[in-house]
Amino acid sequence: MTEKKNKLPKNNELQPELVQLQRRLFLRSGLSLGALSLLSGCNLQDGDQVDKVLWAMSRWNDRVQGMLFRPDHLAPTYPASMITKPFPFNAFYDVDSAPEIDGDTYKLEVSGLVRDQRSWNLAQLRALPQESQITRHICIEGWSAIGQWSGVPFRTFLAHIGADTTARYVGFKCADRYYSSIDMATALHPQTILALDFGQSPLPTEYGYPLKLRVPTKLGFKNPKHIAAIFVTNENPGGYWEDQGYNWYSGS
Repeated sequence: MTEKKNKLPKNNELQPELVQLQRRLFLRSGLSLGALSLLSGCNLQDGDQVDKVLWAMSRWNDRVQGMLFRPDHLAPTYPASMITKPFPFNAFYDVDSAPEIDGDTYKLEVSGLVRDQRSWNLAQLRALPQESQITRHICIEGWSAIGQWSGVPFRTFLAHIGADTTARYVGFKCADRYYSSIDMATALHPQTILALDFGQSPLPTEYGYPLKLRVPTKLGFKNPKHIAAIFVTNENPGGYWEDQGYNWYSGS
């Protein structure tokens, strides 16, 4: 999910998979200016030059993570007894500012490199095959929580709209002004779903009603909520936090 936390789970210890994911981010956040100077051969006294080098290294890190990605490797799943209660709210705004969306009039817009650009309502989305998962949400801020999400396998949805799966990216625009994007390989991963339910009920407003992307192989900010539009493209759409310096790939 997105970034400002409201509550933290009581068990706030780093889990092994969190450590593994964060290790992938060290090039973006852990190098000293001296190390950057050695690697780049540049005089990094100028702030703009530092930013350019960091952005270049972040993009390099994205490419490496993409090459390491295994489409058949699954994120760990858990029994219902391990679900975090209460599950924390997390966004770049307070919980009272979460958007109220009318499910009766909701339309999911589809565009880009797809054959069928008709919009979808909630009844049509629920008529598609559904899957459930109990997985761990891992936040870049250093905490994690286990939850249960159910919804449409994203690759099933992409097949129904005739998406060009040779395209590089899938982008998301959200009702809370958030936006993000993922690579096509992650979009087609068997655990990536368009979540309609949290636990045994429709997504609550604070958790992304009526639709959120659940990607257990990515950090939390790559799981956009309140999705209003999906598009397929060969141009990297960036993201709300990614455009502010967060590593774009941010996954395993």
